[in-house]
Amino acid sequence: MEKSQVFNLLNKVREVNPLVHNITNVVVTNFTANGLLALGASPVMAYAAEEVADMAKIAGALVLNMGTLHSQVVESMMIAGKSANQSGVPVIFDPVGTGATPYRTETARRIINEIEIAVIRGNAAEIANISGENWDIKGVDAGNTKGNIRELAQKTAKKLNTIVIITGKDDVVSNGDQTYIVRNGHSLLTKVTGTGCLLTSVVGAFASVETDYMLASVAALTTYGVAAEMAAKRTATLGPGSFQIEFLNQLSLITEDDLRKYSSFERVE
Repeated sequence: MEKSQVFNLLNKVREVNPLVHNITNVVVTNFTANGLLALGASPVMAYAAEEVADMAKIAGALVLNMGTLHSQVVESMMIAGKSANQSGVPVIFDPVGTGATPYRTETARRIINEIEIAVIRGNAAEIANISGENWDIKGVDAGNTKGNIRELAQKTAKKLNTIVIITGKDDVVSNGDQTYIVRNGHSLLTKVTGTGCLLTSVVGAFASVETDYMLASVAALTTYGVAAEMAAKRTATLGPGSFQIEFLNQLSLITEDDLRKYSSFERVE
């Protein structure tokens, strides 16, 4: 993977303006839509079982987010996911809160077993619980993260035959054979609800325009992290409310030159 490939993808997202179909949680819908629009993608939030198959097959990517689960949403996710698979549309999965309750864990495993997933993005506890590892989780937030994140990502990617992103202080991306660490980002992202969910949808935007989903994932994480750093710098004395607004601004304003200047990622063995 060449660094120039990572940097160039941002412009491709803006040129293509991909349609990203989100079945996401009610807490983050507005923020997710605004973030995708700021980046240069085109969001759609379609949940009805009667239309999700049709919407998924015309999208550039389908994002499934388990944030606020109920049976109708799960049904729609399954219909949309299978339609996306049949149409060659990448499915990006965010297993929010997996491990917090048996229902969430069972739902996550059902989705993984029945739908071909291009990329899974979650925190360490969520990914561990999907993979059958013993990690703690509190609500929908990560609990114990003392384990080896890199090994967890590699092991889960191999087991599930997909790209795995584990986000945290540093982000890890693995396909089981190749693994990258992305060190961009800012702690203020943890003070605004929905930033992880938006990131998953941003991965969807990049996967819409790049079939190498490792490359798309690294590009998405790098762009997102650099935008967060730039926003934090501009709102250093103002707090998370101002950061949230400025972060949307920076997703819109960030350039390939900014990525060249501030990106921090590397392949690791």
